[in-house]
Amino acid sequence: THRSGALYDMIAPNAAKRVRPAGEWNRSRIVFRGNHGEHWLNGARVVSFELGTPAFDSAFAQSKYAKYPPWFPVRRLGRIVLQDHDAVVWFRDIKIRVLK
Repeated sequence: THRSGALYDMIAPNAAKRVRPAGEWNRSRIVFRGNHGEHWLNGARVVSFELGTPAFDSAFAQSKYAKYPPWFPVRRLGRIVLQDHDAVVWFRDIKIRVLK
C-alpha cells in the first residue's frame, strides 16, 4: 500500500500496474465520479474504490489516517496533495478538470 499507484496506506495497486523505469515519465490519471474513485497508471486502472463502503471504511480504520476526524475521507471540494518521501521527484502537465 506504499508503492506507486496505491491509495497510500489503504489500497495496494493491482497487478496490472506498469511502472516505467527511473528516468522515464509515468502517466497518472485520477478520476472521481460521485463516491467512486479510480487511479490509472500508464493506461491501466490500478486502484478502484467507493467512498463510504464497508471495504473503504475498514481500509481507512486500519490506516495511518484513522487518527484524523471522521470527516477526513469524505469527498468534498478542496485541494489535492502530491506526496513524496525524501526523494527527488518531478511533476509535469498537471491538470484538474471538473467532469460533467
